[in-house]
Amino acid sequence: MRRLATAVSCGLLVLSAAACGTAVDPLAPPTGSQAAKPVVGVILPDRDSSDRWDAQDAPLLLQALNFAGIEGVIENADGDEAKFASIADGMIARGVKVLMTTPLSPEGGAQVERKAKEANIPVINYDRISLGGLAEYYVSFDNLNVGELQAEGLMRCLGDKPGARILELQGAPTDNNATMFFDGQRRKLGPKYDSGALKLVDSKPIDRWDPLIGKAAFEQMLAGSNGQVDGVVAANDGLAGAAIEVLRAKGLAGRVPVTGQDATVEGLRAILRGEQCMTVYKPIRDEAEAAARLAIAVARGDLSGADDLATGNTRDLVGKRDVKSVLLGADLITRENVRTLVAESVVKPAQLCEGDTAADCAELGILVN
Repeated sequence: MRRLATAVSCGLLVLSAAACGTAVDPLAPPTGSQAAKPVVGVILPDRDSSDRWDAQDAPLLLQALNFAGIEGVIENADGDEAKFASIADGMIARGVKVLMTTPLSPEGGAQVERKAKEANIPVINYDRISLGGLAEYYVSFDNLNVGELQAEGLMRCLGDKPGARILELQGAPTDNNATMFFDGQRRKLGPKYDSGALKLVDSKPIDRWDPLIGKAAFEQMLAGSNGQVDGVVAANDGLAGAAIEVLRAKGLAGRVPVTGQDATVEGLRAILRGEQCMTVYKPIRDEAEAAARLAIAVARGDLSGADDLATGNTRDLVGKRDVKSVLLGADLITRENVRTLVAESVVKPAQLCEGDTAADCAELGILVN
């Protein structure tokens, strides 16, 4: 499985002390110092768009920061711009050494970053970038490639069906990642739409990535196409589940390929049932570890060490600047390779194989202890 899209100097897992000489672990706590712990503030975006934020990102970040002798303070904005700003104000007033944010919108993120800049607090954008902002670093995935993987997965599932009718549920219009997923999809699907090999019937962005909004939008889109659809581009597993719920009510679930992203338990179970054709697995552990290492280095004042980690660049077209970045790779997951996620302990067999997916797991050799 592919991992890093942008290499990190001397490897992501070990940052070398001097020109890759004697290796030291930057996550290890400092020795011989009883000084007060530096504080890193982290603001995650919501709980509704994906279960990853509370289930994976928060505990992984907290564990890495605490192990290194850094006090991690992690809060969730619950999809509320005002709450996002209020949390940031509190962390800035507290004097955190580093502020790590997953912005709800570029404007909201940039506003917080201006305040942090005035307080001389460096900012790391985590997973999403604030276009037009002032963050010193950005940690995410190669999101154009994520969109390409979604398009490739859909085309594999469609096969050679000519003129297949496609409906698209895209991500939040305020999320730059959603724009990049869309652009990546268009790299592959655009020529197909232009040639008539595939027919784009309708495409809608879904505010806040909300599955309930996505379900209502998909019902309207499907009705507008007279119930005719051959494939669905869903930007993540939550939106895929919303589309599948509508398709199931119409007797179409399992007959219409649906894409996804995030490799959630429910998304993987839908793949096993044949209702979702693929998802994109983004190794959240790698992302959290990369962000934690950056934050630890910056909090300790080791900016050269942080720059050694952030060897990539992301162009902010709004701010007309390059942002030092760590960009990670992702993997296309289908029924045929779901088992690899079990082998890597990404998902537990007991979660994946209960109830109506037990027979599918047995067929694929996924054993429940």
